[in-house]
Amino acid sequence: MALRFSALSIDAADPRAVADFWSSALGWPIAVDTEEGIGLVPEEGAPLGDFGIVVLPVPPGEGKQGKNRLHLDLRPRAGSTAEEELERLLGLGATRVQVGQPGDAPWTVLADPEGNEFCLLHRGDPAGT
Repeated sequence: MALRFSALSIDAADPRAVADFWSSALGWPIAVDTEEGIGLVPEEGAPLGDFGIVVLPVPPGEGKQGKNRLHLDLRPRAGSTAEEELERLLGLGATRVQVGQPGDAPWTVLADPEGNEFCLLHRGDPAGT
């Protein structure tokens, strides 16, 4: 038997703000928008198939605690540089964070509007080389 990804779920105190950030960051449209959650999907024909992101509300007062144990690694698409994407992501509301990465790391650690960490790779492969 084999499994495949269906969705990455992100808990959020303000699902609208987090969904809007990720929709803009990835260029993925919002496909579902209910009180139970907001769903984003890749553009038509994307290699991820039916994979998506779901932003789910958390109870009032339940904030993020500690460093994420799971995070996204993102790389610029052809025609864009890591520096350009870094400036774009910061303009969308991302912030730089320090989670213990070395100063010469080939990635930049960022956080979305609610503090969920993700990495922007400076080079092509997932290891940043």
